[in-house]
Amino acid sequence: MNMVDPADTLLGSYGLTDARDRLLSADAPLAELQERCGGDLPGTLAIPELLALVRQARALGLRIARGFSAFDGDAEVSGFARIHPLGEDDGGGCEVLVENWQRSPLNPPSAREFAERLDAIDRATAEVSARLDARQRLQVLSARARDAAALEAAALAAPGTVWSELVELTDITHHQPLHWRLLDGAACRFEGSARAWRVRLIPLGVDAQNPAGFELLLIAEEPLAEIAPEGAAEGPLETSPARLVGTALTPVLRQPVQRIIANAETMRARLAGPLRDEYSEYAGTIASAGQHLAAMLDDLADLEVVETPGFSTAKEPVDLADAAARAAGILGVRAHNRDTALVVEGERGTAVASAEFRRVLQILINLVGNAVAYAPASSTVTINVFALTEGRVAVSVADEGPGVSPEQAERIFDKFERLGRDSDGGKDKGSGLGLYISRRLAEAMEGMLTVGSAPGGGALFMLELPAA
Repeated sequence: MNMVDPADTLLGSYGLTDARDRLLSADAPLAELQERCGGDLPGTLAIPELLALVRQARALGLRIARGFSAFDGDAEVSGFARIHPLGEDDGGGCEVLVENWQRSPLNPPSAREFAERLDAIDRATAEVSARLDARQRLQVLSARARDAAALEAAALAAPGTVWSELVELTDITHHQPLHWRLLDGAACRFEGSARAWRVRLIPLGVDAQNPAGFELLLIAEEPLAEIAPEGAAEGPLETSPARLVGTALTPVLRQPVQRIIANAETMRARLAGPLRDEYSEYAGTIASAGQHLAAMLDDLADLEVVETPGFSTAKEPVDLADAAARAAGILGVRAHNRDTALVVEGERGTAVASAEFRRVLQILINLVGNAVAYAPASSTVTINVFALTEGRVAVSVADEGPGVSPEQAERIFDKFERLGRDSDGGKDKGSGLGLYISRRLAEAMEGMLTVGSAPGGGALFMLELPAA
């Protein structure tokens, strides 16, 4: 039998397995790792990373030599593993030699990194999200759960209200103003929902002591029980794809998708324990795909709304400069990540539209988000607010990207159109519904949404609305 001499290295550990992948004997370091991973000696090889190499070498009948790392419960063990499969006459197992054996304590993530990972998980599971100013006053609130519809309506009816006035804080007896740290993690309830909710307040800006605003997340402590649509037994459901997803499937799919995103983010961030880099990257890909699917569900739900016969919007004074500033604030982090500057031009009060604020903000977030995605990194996106003649006002969004050709301009607002422009080499084209929905919303507010060329060759989208 051609054995590997364990004396070939001073920093190594040797072991021998049989044809059933049981570790029959091992030097002290390898034997200790086997026991720390829950195995016995002799017993089935309990170190997953070594077991995979042993099975591969035995199945192929080839020697394997590659880097190796494992987790023993307290620290990371690393080295260079050499697996030598033996013939049937020698037992059909493998010799295992781990050279340069090292055991190093894990470096826990910093407090900031850990907080960022938790924030990503909470964003994935939140069913109500909002943006607040520095004094915790509501700027915009969006609810995904049907039992939070009353809360969304109350927020829309009272813009600028301190958010805590719309909910009941169940474990805090003091009244506002309270420091945001006292409210982060609090329990609350609100009208229309029988569930208990947890509050997350995430400060925005570089200074957490004096934040420029907050991201408010409300996370339900339990899933929403699904209720059959009223009158479902009286006749067949509408079979159009948008209505089927919007009415029937979106509420059912949203929570499983959110759980997938949350679990993938947990794996990616290694919150459940150490994980090899490639598997962490896989988890990040799963989380990104889940977020893309969640965005598509939202788009399909919006599609159903705008295509409902008789769909209309509210009429209220909307300061376009204020809406533009809020859209830029909401997308500020995304723009910063691409080193893109968001510039808002136009004074408050110079262009006040008669429209629905929530829908105007939705359109602007879509337009600015597209501009950030399609424009090259280290460029500028300009949001310009101005008054037109004959009782009309407008807001435009211009980027410094490749622009839109006349042929693309004819199709870019079509439903499911994803061929107008590419971002990141075509890797992120969305659902193809954002611009279609935005134009339908503009038309419902007696306005129009058009596209043209910006000075310098980029794309320029302009939302025109009746003046208040």
